Amino acid sequence: MRVRREVLGDEHVDRAVDRTTEFTRSFQDYITEAVWGSIWTRPGLDRRTRSCITLAVLTALGRNEEIAMHVRAAVRNGLTANEIAEVLLHTGAYAGVPAANAAFAIGQQVLSDMDPRTPDSE
Repeated sequence: MRVRREVLGDEHVDRAVDRTTEFTRSFQDYITEAVWGSIWTRPGLDRRTRSCITLAVLTALGRNEEIAMHVRAAVRNGLTANEIAEVLLHTGAYAGVPAANAAFAIGQQVLSDMDPRTPDSE
């Protein structure tokens, strides 16, 4: 749970825990143990790299509902807005422009919400 909180933030994790029901408890336990307790704690990649991969995969798969959370996580893991944009641009070349376009729109909104000084994408 420590890594999940460090990457996603207490607010997000607290919301997920508060929304846990008997029906979803096993899935929440699985996410905490397998993803945050095993994958994100492996020594082979640092958190910045894991964030890049996560953003690329979410973009490629069109998992737009997860992108905002992982843009915030990427910033928490030390990526700059420019680095996030590079990940999305690179992903667009391989996964398609529509997927990257949607991810850029989400990323721009999240980054602007986090820091209003973030330049507009126009």
